[in-house]
Amino acid sequence: MLPEWFFFSVVGVFGLIIGSFLNVVIYRLHTGRSLNDRSHCLSCGRTLSWYELFPVLSYLVLRARCRSCHSFIPYRYALVELLTAGAFMLAYLNFYSWWFLILDCALLSTLVVVLVYDFYHKIIPDELSIATTLIALLIVGAKVWSSGDYLQFFLSISAGGIAAFLLTALWYLSQGRAIGFGDAKISFGLGMLVGFGGLFSFLVLAFVLGAVIGIALILLSTGAIRRMTGGRIGGRVNMKSEVPFAPFLIASFVLVYFLNIDVLLLVERTLLTIL
Repeated sequence: MLPEWFFFSVVGVFGLIIGSFLNVVIYRLHTGRSLNDRSHCLSCGRTLSWYELFPVLSYLVLRARCRSCHSFIPYRYALVELLTAGAFMLAYLNFYSWWFLILDCALLSTLVVVLVYDFYHKIIPDELSIATTLIALLIVGAKVWSSGDYLQFFLSISAGGIAAFLLTALWYLSQGRAIGFGDAKISFGLGMLVGFGGLFSFLVLAFVLGAVIGIALILLSTGAIRRMTGGRIGGRVNMKSEVPFAPFLIASFVLVYFLNIDVLLLVERTLLTIL
């Protein structure tokens, strides 16, 4: 019998490999380029050799530089690979069966693409929202099939519908200034998975995280902080700046679905500690 850490490590390595593929998807999505094209340097166009394609390892060995033209390779590539590996290992920690692990990893892979794509382009392509919803339906359907609780399927659909309705209403009332319509669409699948029990925490945490990170970005963009960081902080951020909301939805979903975070329980425990 192989030890538990072996399977945990294998899942992590597999996550690194999938993360490398996700980088290709993120870069080529909606560009008209095939996913089957060979990887190449974005500066000089040289086709990369097989030994330059090891996730993270090649990035470190090459010191984030192209072997030919020595142009800088963005940190994003290694971060996406590490993020995917971490997501897969988190899914393994919630191991129920290999079937559910595969579905969870497929869902998390899709969400990694959504997160990074929305961060850079501030839009969520419809195919990613559809993929998220379909995978969520498979997960919920598999759970209902294994438990025989068919009412749970209806409740999950209802929870997703409520999440999508509330965010659609916010999108409509704010005329797209508060959140994008893509955020509302992807919330349907995520809402299905957290269910009624986690719906409140899912939505509240998303907006709390958005507010905290937004305020932090505003503070970090002040002149004093920019001087302290040597100008590495980007352009000035204010209350009117457009900040993608999908990363906060996804972070909130992971906290509720995989880590079982309950906002009301946290508040109750905090108040008991204070009092």
